[in-house]
Amino acid sequence: MPKHSIAVIPGDGIGGEVVDEAVRVVEAAGRRFGFDLAWRRYPWGSSHYLASGRMMPADGIAVLAGHDAILLGAVGDPRVPDHVTLAGLLLPIRREFDQYACVRPARSFAGVPSPLAAARPVDLVVVRENTEGEYAPAGGREHQGTEDEVATQTAIFTRRGTERIMRFAFELARTRSRRLASITKSNAQAYSMVFWDDVFDLVRRDYPDVGTESILVDAACVHLVRRPDTFDVLVASNLFGDILSDLAPALTGSLGLAPSANLNPERVHPSMFEPVHGSAPDIAGQGVANPVAAILSAGMMLDFLGERDAARTIERAVVGVLGEGVVLTPDLGGSAGTTDVGDAVVRRVETLL
Repeated sequence: MPKHSIAVIPGDGIGGEVVDEAVRVVEAAGRRFGFDLAWRRYPWGSSHYLASGRMMPADGIAVLAGHDAILLGAVGDPRVPDHVTLAGLLLPIRREFDQYACVRPARSFAGVPSPLAAARPVDLVVVRENTEGEYAPAGGREHQGTEDEVATQTAIFTRRGTERIMRFAFELARTRSRRLASITKSNAQAYSMVFWDDVFDLVRRDYPDVGTESILVDAACVHLVRRPDTFDVLVASNLFGDILSDLAPALTGSLGLAPSANLNPERVHPSMFEPVHGSAPDIAGQGVANPVAAILSAGMMLDFLGERDAARTIERAVVGVLGEGVVLTPDLGGSAGTTDVGDAVVRRVETLL
């Protein structure tokens, strides 16, 4: 029986609640499709920081390196500044394991109303460069606390990093509708984004079978709201991909539906899977968090690990539960609890033909 070693970092807020349901669903899929999983939980996050001054231990990366994949709940706590939580856990994992391809699908589900008055179906993927760009740790602050204080934040775009994320996006587009939009801002950012456009123009010549367009990020936000059904795969820098991959699932009805994968496509290092949503401290501990994004993220993990039948079954199970419109959490207009949704998805995973 194939066995996969999975590191689980529940994190903060609702992270533990939604991850628990994702683990239950994956376990059900493992029983049905004949694979086993070895789970190892790591209590890292804001509580660990408040107790030790670190979001994870000094040897955290080395510990995680021994696993096949990482399943993360959420990170963020009102008691800890957000830049501390990100820089102490998420960003080091993404960079140290070269998880340069952040894949964030967004799709409409039957049974879930869209906030758009004239709802159009959404079925797209944002491919976000995940290790450099605007989130590169380059910059600083000088003369702090004086009237001469200066803050700099330098975006780093390398040819290697830019080209490889674009090629990843082109290859993904080939498996879908063969349409790819490059998100830019070269009218205002004359160095980084003009460079981005130049690399995109070179790379697309190797993919004549994929239709392409280049869109300014502000225009892309407008078009996502006005005509989301015209997009398929979008490739964007770290910052622009982050913003667009929050907007897109919001159009489908809830961030609680949006999964993501931080991939090391070459599989030299473990990849990490997590819901797009945050830790939602305002509802933590109430048992009402939507676990769908975490469940779908776990499905993406199984697909990446080669358990494709199980991954497809989990996706179909989620589609079925949402389509019935009965077992829905409050963010979707229902009254079901977190474990109610987990129960419903598990039942479908066990019984779907």
